[in-house]
Amino acid sequence: MDLNKSAPAGAARRLARVFKVLSVDTRVRIISLLKRRSLCVTALAHALGISPAAVSQHLRILRDAELVTADKRGYFVHYRLNHKRLAAWRHAADSVLRPDKG
Repeated sequence: MDLNKSAPAGAARRLARVFKVLSVDTRVRIISLLKRRSLCVTALAHALGISPAAVSQHLRILRDAELVTADKRGYFVHYRLNHKRLAAWRHAADSVLRPDKG
């Protein structure tokens, strides 16, 4: 995602959304936990030391951003990372943060 002067405003808005979603430390911690394996809300809440309701709110934002997906397993819903979306976000962030050559 090249954000030079000719880049559309939409590209800049999408990239700003990436940083906004990742600007909350709890969401970054959730992503870190889900990199290891899929987890349910209760397990995430225990690992993070916050309420299941708070975890659910963060997961809703991560789901809306397509960073996590939900899999129903019996009575529980397990969340896992969408590695394809995460890689796309990493590439987009790198395009802004990497110094220009020249």
